[in-house]
Amino acid sequence: MSELTMNANTNIIGQDRRVQKMRSNKTQSTIWNFWIYTFLILGAVVMIIPLIWMFFSSLKSPGQFLTTQLSLKMPENPHWENYFRRVWQMEPALQRGVLNSLIISFSTIIVGTFVSSLAAFSYAKLRFPGKQKLFLAELATMMIPFAIIMIPQFIIYARIGWLNTWCPLIIPGMLGNVSMIFFLRQYMSGIPTSLIESARIDGAGYFFIFIKIIFPNAKPAIAAQAILWFMGAWNDYFAPSIYLNNPNKLTVQVMISQLNAMYAIQTDYPLLLTASVLALLPCLIMFMVFQKQIIASVAMTGLK
Repeated sequence: MSELTMNANTNIIGQDRRVQKMRSNKTQSTIWNFWIYTFLILGAVVMIIPLIWMFFSSLKSPGQFLTTQLSLKMPENPHWENYFRRVWQMEPALQRGVLNSLIISFSTIIVGTFVSSLAAFSYAKLRFPGKQKLFLAELATMMIPFAIIMIPQFIIYARIGWLNTWCPLIIPGMLGNVSMIFFLRQYMSGIPTSLIESARIDGAGYFFIFIKIIFPNAKPAIAAQAILWFMGAWNDYFAPSIYLNNPNKLTVQVMISQLNAMYAIQTDYPLLLTASVLALLPCLIMFMVFQKQIIASVAMTGLK
């Protein structure tokens, strides 16, 4: 009986220690989660405060802005005409820059996404000599800063007559995006190869397989990467400022920069902030609408 009692006591003590250890781990996990969420909330607040200030300041008159520059309150008499009338009367016309940015972004993304998807399918499912070396060579180009190739590209584009046209902004993107190729390759690698083999047995070609099998299965990842690419193309300032000089061909980001030099002299900062808010809206709306697809695509791509 004494041995049974000692064994029972030992089991009880062991269970108590395990329970205490689990409670301790849970407490530590709760503490860590608290500090992590606190850090994330503070980061979110720091990032959103400038946006709130920009929106509220865009609803002020020039005089109100100069007297209450750092205020985060909604003005008592918001000037909504800044959005509905005054900003569209700016010279040069802002709507021309918005239209130019839409043409450049969508023409690049529609064709470039299709080409990148084909390349990702080739790297993920096809077999051909030098596939891995070619893929690694493409990935290596992501490590080259744009500042290094900026001057050679400018000289090449100048010699072939592409300066002051949209060609340097559209045609290179139509040939594919290395970042998109990499992510889509990782995603497509998870699609069962048996589907392709079955289609090949039935006599389907690779292009038919891509259109009917691979593209529908990879549509969430393709859509997410296309949205991210659109946000990058829409916000691009450096390349258009280098290659474009004609006011009729400027993108919205470059146009706002030029408007800053023009209207800052008149201290009409609310009008400039209004134009900035309007330029931000397309990316903000697209991210808010498709944020689940974007996050899910990046998460699934990392797990492949």
